[in-house]
Amino acid sequence: MTILPEQPVFRFAPSPNGLLHLGHALSAILNHDMAAATNGRFLLRIEDIDRARCRPEFEAAIFEDLAWLGLAWEQPVRRQSDHLDLYAETLQRLRTMGVVYPSIMTRGDIRSAVAAAEAEGTVWPRDPDGSPLYPGHERELSPRAQAALVAGDRPYTWRLDVAKAIKLVAEPLTWRETGAGPTGETGLITADPAGWGDVILSRSDAPSSYHLSVVVDDALQGVTHVVRGRDLYLATSVHRLLQRLLDLPEPVYLHHRLVLGPDGRKLSKSNQDTGIAAFRVAGRSPADVRAMVLEGAS
Repeated sequence: MTILPEQPVFRFAPSPNGLLHLGHALSAILNHDMAAATNGRFLLRIEDIDRARCRPEFEAAIFEDLAWLGLAWEQPVRRQSDHLDLYAETLQRLRTMGVVYPSIMTRGDIRSAVAAAEAEGTVWPRDPDGSPLYPGHERELSPRAQAALVAGDRPYTWRLDVAKAIKLVAEPLTWRETGAGPTGETGLITADPAGWGDVILSRSDAPSSYHLSVVVDDALQGVTHVVRGRDLYLATSVHRLLQRLLDLPEPVYLHHRLVLGPDGRKLSKSNQDTGIAAFRVAGRSPADVRAMVLEGAS
């Protein structure tokens, strides 16, 4: 059972790897307004683990855009790059539990293995995003063999042994959805982490993945309500599994609609969709942006 504190805690957690667009504005405004309506707290978290793509100028732009929208958040702002040791410690906990293993297969290796299997008639399972599940060739390596792999010269990742993890938690995993999934799912949702296969939790060049750091941060910051885009709805299954493994609190989830571009696809930084700052430069007001993103928001 989810037991929440009296004061709700909401958060907006962007990555400074590009300019915020209208989809980010919707998520930030919803979190801010829901916190205000419930006498709750609104936190801003900077998810900047990917040092190759995250830049100080994008972080500064996040602050500027949100302030222009009229949003106010608690200080200090949490930056994931300041807490890498915590993620490493959490990964070590999972290693001690025996539910993670090192893997060295590259994307090319995975494609080749899957292609070979499918050429022989095997129907290879895919995750909800359409990517083939990891073959798990290293899953049964001995501790000594795993140590040798990590000590070698090849880049490696730490993957969650999802089957072993599910067996360890034993009880069915669910979450409380107050928004809606891609096909309208709401209420008590049954999680399906197995559908994602052995997800990456850490890389040799990055101490944590999104899945690991987000559940650690939400728990540490006391987040009670996770309000985010519907594109992350299915990933909640992985987050619920990690929360149960690590004995972390279970927040309430609300997945909201996505803001789509003229071509019907969701907005994306990588596609350089029009940023919030561009609307400001064009003379639009914060009220204009609010009206654009909140119309039909659910």
